[in-house]
Amino acid sequence: QVQLVESGGGLVQAGDSLRLSCAASGRTFSSYVLGWFRQAPGKEREFVAAIRWSDSVSYYATAPDSVKGRFTISRDNAKNTVYLQMNSLKLEDTAVYYCAATYRIPGFMIQSLKADYWGQGTQVTVSS
Repeated sequence: QVQLVESGGGLVQAGDSLRLSCAASGRTFSSYVLGWFRQAPGKEREFVAAIRWSDSVSYYATAPDSVKGRFTISRDNAKNTVYLQMNSLKLEDTAVYYCAATYRIPGFMIQSLKADYWGQGTQVTVSS
C-alpha cells in the first residue's frame, strides 16, 4: 500500500523560503511520477510541480504568476523522498500542499490534475 507523508509546512513571512518533504513508501517508485498540488481556501486544487522518478525530469505549473523560477522539485532516491523547495514565498502561495503519486503518464497528473495516491496535506501560510 502506497503511503505519502508530507512534512515541512508552517507559517513564514513573504519573501522567506520553506522546504516541503514527502516520504513515499509501499512501492518501488522507479516508474512513478511524484508531484505536488496545492489548494487555497475557496479555490480549486492546482498543480504545482512533478518529477519523473526514473530520470528526475521535472515539470512545473506554467500559469501566469505561477511557481516556476521560485519553486524547485527534487527527489532523494535513497530516502524515497520528494522535496519542494519554495523560495521568495508570496501571500498567494498560502495553501494546503499535497503530495501525489501516479504510475501513469505525467499528463495524468499535470493536465488531468489527478493522481493514484495522495498524502494528507501540509499547511503553508505566508504572512506579510
